[in-house]
Amino acid sequence: MTAAQADLRIDSPSMEDGAALWRLAKESGTLDLNSSYSYLLWCRDFAATSAVARAEGGEPVGFVTGYVRPEDPQTLLVWQVAVDAAHRGRGLAAALLDGLASRVAAERPLTAVETTITPGNTASERLFTSFADRHGATVTREVLFGAGLFPDGPHDPEVLYRIGPLAF
Repeated sequence: MTAAQADLRIDSPSMEDGAALWRLAKESGTLDLNSSYSYLLWCRDFAATSAVARAEGGEPVGFVTGYVRPEDPQTLLVWQVAVDAAHRGRGLAAALLDGLASRVAAERPLTAVETTITPGNTASERLFTSFADRHGATVTREVLFGAGLFPDGPHDPEVLYRIGPLAF
């Protein structure tokens, strides 16, 4: 963690954090917003594969949510990353991602991280390619979900970024 992040604590989310994660996702302006219920469930069922950054008072100011892929248990799929606007530009998203990957790798073999990114989301592209660089891994890209698969109106395709092999 950098000096600019010294006043923050990174740990696992609790169910009580679900509302704050929903708010951070909503205020991000770029994430697909899921129901508040889904964030509550996420904080209950996937806390071990998610991370939250807390300000001095304990309020979440950033998060990364993920899960271990059932068909590929050495792969962590990162679902969403969000940082409060007041805390952006300090490397917090990278610290959350690195911390989560290290924590998961300490508990199980972890050889890859996956995420999906819509074309033009340069902040996410930079976050995940710099993660790959820091960990000496390569990035492969392919369209996972084409635009035509989304039933709720226009949606950009979701490009799968697979980062690996990783060695922790």
